[in-house]
Amino acid sequence: MADAPPSRAAVVADGVGKTYRVPQERMHTLKERALHPFRRTRHDPLEALRDVSFSVEPGEFFGIVGRNGSGKSTLLKCLAGIYRADHGAIYVNGRLSTFIELGVGFNPDLAARDNVILNAIMLGLPPKEARERVDGVIEFAELQEFEDLKLKNYSSGMHVRLAFSVMIQVDADILLIDEVLAVGDAAFQQKCFDEFRRLREEGRTILLVTHDMSAVHRFCDRAMLLERGEVIATGDPDEVAEQYLALNFPRGRTERTVLEDEEQGLALAARIAEVWFEDENGFPQEFLAHGRRCTFRAKVGFAADVPNARFELEMTNEDGVLVFQTSAAGGAFTAGDTAEFTVEIADNKLAPGWRYQATPRVLAEPGEPPLDEREGAVSIVVTGARVAGKELDLEHEARVERAAPGTRAGA
Repeated sequence: MADAPPSRAAVVADGVGKTYRVPQERMHTLKERALHPFRRTRHDPLEALRDVSFSVEPGEFFGIVGRNGSGKSTLLKCLAGIYRADHGAIYVNGRLSTFIELGVGFNPDLAARDNVILNAIMLGLPPKEARERVDGVIEFAELQEFEDLKLKNYSSGMHVRLAFSVMIQVDADILLIDEVLAVGDAAFQQKCFDEFRRLREEGRTILLVTHDMSAVHRFCDRAMLLERGEVIATGDPDEVAEQYLALNFPRGRTERTVLEDEEQGLALAARIAEVWFEDENGFPQEFLAHGRRCTFRAKVGFAADVPNARFELEMTNEDGVLVFQTSAAGGAFTAGDTAEFTVEIADNKLAPGWRYQATPRVLAEPGEPPLDEREGAVSIVVTGARVAGKELDLEHEARVERAAPGTRAGA
């Protein structure tokens, strides 16, 4: 790793490659070694990184995303100097602080205060300044009651809080952060996000490895997608997030769900035969993108005359909570008729990352038992980065009432 980049960039990776040697078989005991003293262990090459190139400008918040095994953590360790790259070059301009693996650099037999001082010194602070910042680190981590407790008695969440607190106290120009923040509780995660905003406003350079597309959307100026050690895309964070989700949720065609009679031999006046969801292109899908148009369809056959059929759709989330319902009048049908019940959703506002169950039903009269009902007949998973900070169309009422004459404000 070179000390000075070839330009003003804070971090530059130029054709970085890293290959591991994975043994085909291992000898785990002394007995195996004694019985096979001349056996050679064969290795297979595993290319963790392949010709990875990118640059990060000073003050930029840069996201690195990818599926498990894509090379994200290996890349961060190469940038931090923990691993040596086999090929290419890495340039860093400024003091570097890393938050990559839980507990790295901590001595489990020392108390929190001692570990803070040692880590701060290793990250570049003079010993005197490291000792002066101990109280601030402990306070931010909310570990005042446990500062004299040995770290081997800490929980994983307490380790995260302490390590993150040390990292942000060393005044580094460049921060490398892996997704160990996921171990912390929700309150501390929000505290870290608030700190991200502060660091960003101060012009720090941050490289964040994450699976959380909402964090990419909220914080990143640019993002990069890795897959099998190769750079798939670099650029706008929302576009990179969409490509990441496309890798996790392939948008191939899904077969329609053909429903069987729930009670054999039961003569139904109306029978829901097929149900499915379609994407904006009209293809049946199980995975539907947040913010895109989608459509629910159901085919219904009639075995008897129904003078005033009504069609209903309800959708529930994984917790069984009703999130959407609608209905439509169908009119009169005679025996042998078929109908297609369609619900077009112009803007899918269902929360990404959740699975939703759809229950269609057909009624002869409102309030009466349905002619046919298929609970959870089909389900979908909504994909996309969670949208934060944008205007939402919320149903509400605002009212201004005129006060009586002579009434003082606040009275």
